[in-house]
This record gives sequence, structure tokens and C-alpha cells, in this order.
Amino acid sequence: MYRFIVYLMAIMPCFAMANELPTPVVDADYRHVDFAEAALGQLLFYDPLLSGNKEVACATCHHPRHGTSDGLSLGLGDGGVGLGPKRITDPDNMPEQRVPRNSPALFNLGAREFTVLFHDGRIGIDPTRPSGLRTPLDDDMTAGFASLLSAQTMFPVLSPDEMAGHYGENDVSKAVRQGLITGESGAWDILARRVAGIEAYVDSFTAIYPHVDRANQIRFTDISNAVAAFMEFEWRSDTAPFDSFLRGETVLSETATLGAELFYGEAGCSGCHSGPFQTDHDFHAMATPQIGPGKAARFESHARDEGRFRVTGNPIDAYKFRTPSLRNVAMSAPYGHAGTFATLEAFVRSHLDPVAALGTYDVTQVVLPKFDVDDLRAMADEADLAAIAAAVYTPPIALDEAQIATLLAFLDSLTDTAAMAGRLGVPASVPSGLLVQR
Repeated sequence: MYRFIVYLMAIMPCFAMANELPTPVVDADYRHVDFAEAALGQLLFYDPLLSGNKEVACATCHHPRHGTSDGLSLGLGDGGVGLGPKRITDPDNMPEQRVPRNSPALFNLGAREFTVLFHDGRIGIDPTRPSGLRTPLDDDMTAGFASLLSAQTMFPVLSPDEMAGHYGENDVSKAVRQGLITGESGAWDILARRVAGIEAYVDSFTAIYPHVDRANQIRFTDISNAVAAFMEFEWRSDTAPFDSFLRGETVLSETATLGAELFYGEAGCSGCHSGPFQTDHDFHAMATPQIGPGKAARFESHARDEGRFRVTGNPIDAYKFRTPSLRNVAMSAPYGHAGTFATLEAFVRSHLDPVAALGTYDVTQVVLPKFDVDDLRAMADEADLAAIAAAVYTPPIALDEAQIATLLAFLDSLTDTAAMAGRLGVPASVPSGLLVQR
């Protein structure tokens, strides 16, 4: 430790706030992952079998080709064809709407410090609940999920716009429509029986999970646990240049070093983007422009997305969203809860003065497949825009062009080429025989 401190002192004379630098990431920061379980999860992650109409996989919206996101401002789940920005609507199965929020990146979600997930934090670890988790299912939440990530991975299969399909289209969407989620004949049980009907999957599950045999059917939580294990193994990210720097192995470029000084100093970025993964896991209002359908109940007609407020009901949480981790952030455009910024530079600039940026927002930078819907309703509502702006409580920050360039260089130093490539990669095929999107 002494040698490490001496090293930092020698190579970082310009770091005015070096004491705020995170400590290097270590193995203990992550949950243990069983390789066989991760390999099984890889197949399930890329298998459309887990969607109602057997056309959408987890990888559709979280593909390594697009930084574990989908390269779109707002995705097209069920009812879409293709991958990434080339995805289009299916004329034979038109979607009802776009997925309301931007698809988040998946890096380091197996780290122990991630205790809330989704843009609004609607699921989280809660030891007071019977399942150990706080989710929209409340006390009906099934026990047996090995981790918060395991639970998170399987909520998209219930969403009509993401994976379930729309009401009446298939057995899964019909169960969701009736409110049948857990238990026998619920949506999760239907999907588990699909997997249990494929011999290759049964062989893998019985080899990995002691409680599964020919007489004891695969449980939905087994599927979810395997998918989570794959995500934890595949996209652990702690070998970026910044990690090497923190471990005393290498030196950052001069430009990236100046950017780190700003990030952890006068620019104040680390006030929210703190810790080893550059997130405080808290919720903040940054006047991010709103496009798309928003988050409204089926009886509501607005296109607002009030973020954390829809979870807590506390007015102080209006328009707050979870601070994203910045690992590999340069590779996961577009940015913001609605993907309203096409480039990282544009997003960084908006953070300098969020209210002013909202007022001058250029809607032409959104990345959206053609779809005959009004994506800009919320941006035309003056009252909604005023409410988004009023929720901001951070003061503007003045940086010149050179300083912005150094911040971007520092953010580039968070790019981990090993994690971007993945460890298992995209499988050539899956046991269901359905299409694997590459």
C-alpha cells in the first residue's frame, strides 16, 4: 500500500483532489460466478424462446455490438425486426409503442454495490421482504432469485413492449393481461415449461442445479439465475486504462489526466459519479429531454416520465433518474433515460447547464427507427418542460472547450476492450433452434 501511495504522489502532482479517487476494483467486489452456470445463461440470453412470440431475446436490446445496449434512443422490442439502428417495425406484427426508456448498459451489474436497478430504481435489495427484494410485485415476488440482477433480468419478459408481446398474441401475454405472473400457469411458469421442453436445456439444468432432475421441473428462478450469472461473468469490467492507473500499473495520457483532475475536482462530476464504477446509485434530476411514450398508466394519456417519483410517490423525486455507471460509457450511445443525446460530448455539455440545454435541445440527434407515432409530444408541452427544468437543483458549471476535451479523454479511459469483447461471446446457435441475432 505504501508503494502505491508513493506511486500516486509521483505521477499525479496535478490532482488537486486525489483523495477522492476510487480504490482499485478487486475480486471481492463481485459475487462468485460458476462458469457452467454462466455458459448456460449465455444460451438463454441469446434465445428468443423467453419472449412471448419467440422473436425477441435479451440480446435484442442488450447486444455486445452496441455496448450491451441497442444503439437506439428508444428501442423496439416485440414487433421489431433486425438489430440496433437497423431495427425496423414488423408490418405483420406492428408494435403498439416504442420501449419507453433507453436500454441501459450491463457492465459490472454483478458487483455487490449494485443494490437498486432500472432507471427509476423500482427494484432493490430489501431484507424486510419475504423474497429479500423490493419489486413492483411487492410480497407476491417469488423467492429463489439468487441476486437482484437475477430478478431484474426477468421483468422485461413481462413487458408487452419489450418481450411478452401484446395482449392476446400468445400464452405469455395473455397471462400477463390477466395478472398471472407467479405460480402455476403464470407467465413465468409458462416460460419455464418452454425451456423444460427442450432436452438440451434439461440436461444442462440438471447438471448445474442439484434441486433439478427429471421429476422436478426447471423453475423460472433457475432460468433467471443462469441469465444473471452469464451477465455477471461476460461483462465484468475492471481492466480499463483507468483501472490499470489506479493499480499503479500504467500512467494515463496527459489529456486524460487533466480530465480526471476536472472530474474529481472543480467540475464536480464525482459528486454523483463516485465510487469504483462512477455512480452513487442515487437519483438526480438533470433536465434530460423527454421523448417517446413516457411512463403512463394505461388510463393516462400524457407522455411524461417522472422517473423516481412513480416509484416513491414523493414529489421531491420528480424527474429524478438513477445515476448510471460510466464504465464503457463512450461505447454505449445514445445517452439519457430516453436516449436523447446521440453523442457523449453532447451529453457532457448538457450537464454543464441542464436547464439551458433543455431549452435549446436539438431533437434531430435522436436515433429512432421509422414508426408512425408522435415521439415529441412531451417536448411540445410547455408545462411539462417547465416542471422538468424546475426539478434541477445543481448550479451551472463553466468549462471551456479544452476542459471539455479533457473530460472526454478521461471518459475514454474507462473503456475496457476485454469487457467490450465479452468472454463467451455470441453463441453460434441456441437449443431452441430459434434465430440468434449477431
